[in-house]
Amino acid sequence: MATIKDVAREANVSIATVSRVLNNDETLLVMEETRERILTIAKKLNYTPNRRKKSKSTNTRDATAAATIGILMWATKEDETNDPFFMSIREGIEKQCAELQVEIAKIVRLKTNIEYDLNDLDAVIVIGRIDPAEVESVFADSSRIVYVNDSPDPLQYDSVIVDLEEATANVLKYFTSLGHNRIGFIAGQEYIQKFRTKEVFHEESRLKAYERYMKDNGLYNQNDLYIGDWTTVSSYELMKEAIRKGDLPTAFFIASDSMAIGAIRALHEGGKSVPGDVAVISVNDIELAAFMTPPLTTVKIYSEQIGRTAVNLLIEKLHGRDIPLKVVVPTKLIVRGSCGGAAN
Repeated sequence: MATIKDVAREANVSIATVSRVLNNDETLLVMEETRERILTIAKKLNYTPNRRKKSKSTNTRDATAAATIGILMWATKEDETNDPFFMSIREGIEKQCAELQVEIAKIVRLKTNIEYDLNDLDAVIVIGRIDPAEVESVFADSSRIVYVNDSPDPLQYDSVIVDLEEATANVLKYFTSLGHNRIGFIAGQEYIQKFRTKEVFHEESRLKAYERYMKDNGLYNQNDLYIGDWTTVSSYELMKEAIRKGDLPTAFFIASDSMAIGAIRALHEGGKSVPGDVAVISVNDIELAAFMTPPLTTVKIYSEQIGRTAVNLLIEKLHGRDIPLKVVVPTKLIVRGSCGGAAN
């Protein structure tokens, strides 16, 4: 019987590419000729994705080689383009699966999929903050779910997260060490996503940490807080609003690099220099950050490693681990020109 590895070998592509083509992943950038070649070879080899019943096998080689997993995420293709953070996590999952010869049988994007059932899979990785009750309505085995960028219940589910509260506190400490006492904050609204009903508001961890630090140090000013959505355009408009108010803070902590791009554009258009008039630090360290004008100081999140770690946790579960694990991936402040500090 043909395997996904056989199809990949004959098509001269990766296992991840075969899986994404066969599952009609719209985010995959591949030539039409390559797509057609994969489909033709899969048909010629009579390849059918494995949909075996889930077992509790402890045989490491068998459990890994035969495993089929799904990715459940809220982000659309456009969302990933606007904020590469989630794209990098997904790519980390795909790379690790390819290396371990684990098949990604389904990638479900909740904004574009209405009906879905994942119970024919061995395990599921959930990217983003999605209501666990909703997830278990489409994949019943909660012991084989790993949450990424969220930890809804560490006593029940595996999860891989970043301590954004600690990262935020470190950014604010760094700003104050540079002499800034007026520090503004720009972020998006955070929600717990649901499938068929309205999402539920969730307090964003960076906002929580910002308010706590500023209040504890007698620096909090409600007027320096700006909340919109997680887009470059939203941050651009929020910074324009701050400029119109006058009396700008001397520094801004911005919750993502993509948002920082919009905010810095607004500052430049408003005749404000960065970091001369306003210092800026953000989060993620996307590839573009180092090439901005000025280069962007940012908290590096190892997003690809987050995705790889999620796969490793799933494989451990398939091999019989019963105790849920919560992995906290560290961050690092990358100092560049936008904050006025000495570059790393």
